Amino acid sequence: MSRIGKRPIPVPKNVTVTITDQHVAVKGPKGELSRTLPSEVEVVQEEGTIQVNRRNESRVARQRHGLCRTLVANMVEGVSNGFQRRLEIQGVGYRAQVQGRNLMLSVGYSHPVQIEPPEGIQLAVENNTNVIVTGINKEIVGNIAARIRSIRPPEPYKGKGIRYAGEMVRRKAGKAGKK
Repeated sequence: MSRIGKRPIPVPKNVTVTITDQHVAVKGPKGELSRTLPSEVEVVQEEGTIQVNRRNESRVARQRHGLCRTLVANMVEGVSNGFQRRLEIQGVGYRAQVQGRNLMLSVGYSHPVQIEPPEGIQLAVENNTNVIVTGINKEIVGNIAARIRSIRPPEPYKGKGIRYAGEMVRRKAGKAGKK
């Protein structure tokens, strides 16, 4: 049995879950999320908890059991608390600013790079070098943060670039000078 899949999902008081066949809709104070789950799993709602069970013991059902439980748990947490991803910009002259909903990055290119977030995602900047991506869908928050990081990933010699908060960048020595 999947260690993750067999754990029940606690539902907070201010969150309502609607289950129709394979479609799960979660509504909370931060917004509303819905997802259609594969037919190999079934979702059962009991008082205050949600349980995700396998319909059979096939390999595909075993693979998707833990995944579907985590997806539903992320939906419940997203509509109640939300998700946040922080990025740091390091480098001389590198900075970020928000113009309207869009994020403008000056990271060493000949032009500023503009990022337009999808619906439900908010971008904020602290101290011109810290970017905060927030939203209720964990998957989209992570994808937007990865897309921002990919514009100028941290390089191994000086460490300049955009990195996740707390990310350790392996540094290289560079070329050794002649004696």
